[in-house]
Amino acid sequence: MNQTELKKLLNELINRWEDEITEFKQAGDNFSTSDIGKYFSALANEANLRNCHSAWLVFGVDNDSKNIIGTDYRPEHERLQSLKIQIANNTDPSITFRNIYEYKDDCGRVILFEIPQAPRGIPIAWKGHYYSRAGESLTSLGLEKQDDIRQQTLGSDWTAGIVPHATLNDLHSDAIQKARESFALKYKNRFSFDEIMNWPLETFLDRARITQQGKITRTAIILLGKPESAYYLLPYPAQITWKLEGIDKAYEHFGPPFLLNTTIIYRKIRNYQMRILPFDELIPLEVSKYDQKVIHEALHNCIAHQDYRKNSRIIVTESTNFLQFENEGDFYEGQPDDYTMGNKTPRKYRNSFLTQAMAELNMIDTMGYGIYEMYKEQARRYFPMPDYDLSESGVVKLKIYGKVIDPAYSLLLIQNKELTLKDIIALDHIQKGHSVPEETIHRLRRAKLIEGRKPNLYLSASAAITTGKKSDYIKTRAQDDKFYAKLIIDYLSEFECASREEINYLLWDKLSDGLDDEQKTNRISNLLTKLRRSGHIKNIGSKKAPDWIINENDAE
Repeated sequence: MNQTELKKLLNELINRWEDEITEFKQAGDNFSTSDIGKYFSALANEANLRNCHSAWLVFGVDNDSKNIIGTDYRPEHERLQSLKIQIANNTDPSITFRNIYEYKDDCGRVILFEIPQAPRGIPIAWKGHYYSRAGESLTSLGLEKQDDIRQQTLGSDWTAGIVPHATLNDLHSDAIQKARESFALKYKNRFSFDEIMNWPLETFLDRARITQQGKITRTAIILLGKPESAYYLLPYPAQITWKLEGIDKAYEHFGPPFLLNTTIIYRKIRNYQMRILPFDELIPLEVSKYDQKVIHEALHNCIAHQDYRKNSRIIVTESTNFLQFENEGDFYEGQPDDYTMGNKTPRKYRNSFLTQAMAELNMIDTMGYGIYEMYKEQARRYFPMPDYDLSESGVVKLKIYGKVIDPAYSLLLIQNKELTLKDIIALDHIQKGHSVPEETIHRLRRAKLIEGRKPNLYLSASAAITTGKKSDYIKTRAQDDKFYAKLIIDYLSEFECASREEINYLLWDKLSDGLDDEQKTNRISNLLTKLRRSGHIKNIGSKKAPDWIINENDAE
């Protein structure tokens, strides 16, 4: 704003005088930054509650006479603007002034701090405390006002939005037919198949919670839309990318209709029959690498829980030994572990309208059993449990294994049909080297299911002994670092120098067969780094072509 515009704004604020979104102060140079922060919190929260674009804190106006008297608060421009950083560092979530204006009147200098409204659904705190206004007074933000702000987003469901210009002609006929069949299967005890097939299309779509009073929703486009109808959702993409990693590389993008394309994505995945225990003549079990229900459950969960407003696609990565599913959006309620035993039922969803429609079409359930069913199915097939990774903020990654990690794990599941899912998950943690509660360790040890001492726990050899395959089991057991380090030191003592390729050749077949090639490569790299840092060996080559020798200083 220029000075003329600032004068007009100031006169408007003075004529309106103090209310919940305007505060005037005389304010000298020593005015407390902490007090400014409290007013910032209060005015931002009040602007949100009143749906005002901005609130104002004004320095240099007398409270009683309403006259401009000027202020000497932070007369240096750079020092004044630095207040933005101080506010941002102490507000939660971190926000600051939209602008800090200086108006130079004949009666003195006036500072106008423009404060943005608090984001929808998120009250603003200053140093951990929430503030508001009661008339002209500063006060704490009461629970009622906090609830008013936090509940603002509960009714905001992007997937329920109406697409203004879309019509029934934008929906895919094959997807509609598939939707009718799925709905008929779900409600076969209430309606006959022919009855559902003969419903007018508008009636069916409304009853399946896909449209609203015949109007096309974003959910309808996502699940049933023609591929070319995806532009209705712009700038938010509704897209799933399948990519193949490994020796062969490939990728393909899929848009609506998701109801059909999830099956096409499943067919892209290489899903051959495999033997869990290929050398065991007594138990020649053959299973598919991946279970169709598990893949569909994982993929449908990504669709249901994706935060489409983050402008991101769903990614399905097929590697040699696992599938990884990625979608934007934190777990909306709880954590993955809350759902593994099938005891938690979510009370709310990010995309309530979409999830309800998917439930009507038999794509998901809304009782929280999806994760539980995936774990049960992996256990039924004697495969490792799924792994969730929430380390990247705002992203959920799910890994589904298509290979046995430790044959002893599969043997234990085969021979102990009475194992609970809780114990199976604990055994899975141990085979992957994850931590397990002390009481669980004691229980599994008493049952003779595990051996070793923390942190080097491993699954019991008794399962392999009963099948006469001790040697196969031992090949999968990882030795500790001291064993491999001694091999490296002995090799260098004998031959004086070794390249990375020679070290790989030395250790490769001695590492656990439960590791894939990438894991073996990383294990050897970590061993060499550990020996170098401890001063036992050193590299006289380059980083790309290392030559390892015994460190003479260490040898002395």
